[in-house]
Amino acid sequence: MTVTTLSGRELNEDLGRAKRAAKEGPVIITDRGRPAHVLLSFDEYKRLTGKMRTLGDMLAAPGAESIDLPIPPRTERSRPVDLS
Repeated sequence: MTVTTLSGRELNEDLGRAKRAAKEGPVIITDRGRPAHVLLSFDEYKRLTGKMRTLGDMLAAPGAESIDLPIPPRTERSRPVDLS
């Protein structure tokens, strides 16, 4: 894995270079000489964060019926509306 460092100015001048470098490893983007951001390929991002799933996917997964999902009682109360 190759780590590339680019200044913010270099990034603005050659975004294509940064995108190509991100395929090989993280690209550290500096602001005034200090690391400020990291550019990753989407595949690397998915690998680091795990498979992205929706709440629906998680609730539909096998065994989800045994998960205790505590839902706090609602505290707001409705009031009648006067439409006269």
